[in-house]
Amino acid sequence: QVQLVESGGGSVQAGGSLRLSCAASGYTYSRYCMGWFRQAPGKEREGVAAISTGGVSTYYADSVKGRFTISRDNAKNTLYLQMNSLKPEDTAMYYCATDLCKVGWSVIQGRAFGYWGQGTQVTVSS
Repeated sequence: QVQLVESGGGSVQAGGSLRLSCAASGYTYSRYCMGWFRQAPGKEREGVAAISTGGVSTYYADSVKGRFTISRDNAKNTLYLQMNSLKPEDTAMYYCATDLCKVGWSVIQGRAFGYWGQGTQVTVSS
């Protein structure tokens, strides 16, 4: 079955960087679109970034554009999120998600992704 395991979260000061990873298993990774989402306490889940099967097409929320980069290594079945110039408002639990590029994936809609990891916490202090 599909398994997604996030890692790389932690605590960092504003302006710092973190790189999240998501190790995928149990399915044909290269055939699935991937996405990163986040949820802060008391807030709705937010789509952060998404990437096509081959990694050519990427999409970002306006709030992270220019600071975050999504990428994937299909040889290693791993998804990444490089986060630079972090801000306190980036503090959240970050989740990776996957599915067969359903309608809505390119606008990073959560309902387009049926498989989710357990999340990794990112905390940015001012």
